[in-house]
Amino acid sequence: MTGERFRDLRARLMKRLEEYQEVTDQEICRLIDELMLECGRDSYIRLSEREQVRKELFNSVRRLDILQELVDDDTVTEIMVNGTENIYVERQGRLFQWDRKFSSREKLEDIVQQIVAKCNRVANEAVSIVDARLENGARVNVVMAPVAIEGPVITIRRFPDHPISMEQLIAWNTVSREAALFLEKLVRAGYNIFISGGTGSGKTTFLNALSHYIPRDERIVTIEDNAELQLQGARNLVRLEARRANEEGDNEVTIRDLIRASLRMRPDRIIVGEVRGEETIDMLQSLNTGHDGSLSTGHGNSPRDMLSRLETMVLMGLEIPVQAVRRQIASGIDLMVHLGRMRDKSRKVLEILEITGYDYRLGEIQTHSLFEFEEQGEDEEGKISGSLVKKGELQKRQKLARAGLA
Repeated sequence: MTGERFRDLRARLMKRLEEYQEVTDQEICRLIDELMLECGRDSYIRLSEREQVRKELFNSVRRLDILQELVDDDTVTEIMVNGTENIYVERQGRLFQWDRKFSSREKLEDIVQQIVAKCNRVANEAVSIVDARLENGARVNVVMAPVAIEGPVITIRRFPDHPISMEQLIAWNTVSREAALFLEKLVRAGYNIFISGGTGSGKTTFLNALSHYIPRDERIVTIEDNAELQLQGARNLVRLEARRANEEGDNEVTIRDLIRASLRMRPDRIIVGEVRGEETIDMLQSLNTGHDGSLSTGHGNSPRDMLSRLETMVLMGLEIPVQAVRRQIASGIDLMVHLGRMRDKSRKVLEILEITGYDYRLGEIQTHSLFEFEEQGEDEEGKISGSLVKKGELQKRQKLARAGLA
């Protein structure tokens, strides 16, 4: 079927939908079938083509148009739409340009509005950068004009349909079995763990895998800018998501608001999906108010760089001496797990670092490396080989002892 005939069918479908105030997916499918039957009287349409056109028509009015095919593809991990002309796809860590494109800027903008509306968000010239999510939990970032010069830019981070387990991460050589068993004990014992890494290093995936070790009888509160965590096996779970202000600038609910509210929900553990700004001080204070075993993530090039960034983010929202900030970090976070994306596109745990305390004389946070990744070379296909080598013993063992796991 030619593009012109498809556009004609879609225009006729949209005209019929104008007669409805609300319409179900089943009613849309029925209207599409009627249109296809009418079209078939004028010219023959093969059965295989009929099914494809039917699917594309439905996706164009109810789902994400041509992008729906990529969203439904299990092999796709990232979708990047650079205006109407260029769509790139990530599969197995490598980028490919897709051979399809949007027919018009208006059609792409319709998709943007469809995505953000379902998350109670707004995207326009006044609010040109928006974070959202799809119904399947995929993370979405939208940049509109005038910031995006050549049309709307959409970036979709697609997560696996089923949460990745620690066993899978071990099989992929992301983490060693020795380190995984070590982390299992620490999660069960209630150590506060912070996961750092660059973009696409697998921080959220690793946090989800660690959550499997949380005892089932504990109450967990998750706090996220966009709800995307897939905690494994949690029963008593409260999921909270931040809310943007409306067009009048009212009714905003920030990560800071949610962290404060969570303290009144009787949580055993608080999981903050990611800290990016001044909410870091509230996250640290929650770690220092008896919520042992809490987890969070953040962007950093190394564990020590992440510690510096945490200091900076706290100072963004509170004017206090940097020494006080460092004491809060040292007393709140027990362990840091740093992940990285290697040059062969694989993701690995590069270091596990213990925070042992605060040196009042030097005014610095004291750390102790427990595991480090040691590279051993590349094979003929460019795959990196290496192992996560144990470098030291855990020094702060009080929580292990209290949990009977020492």
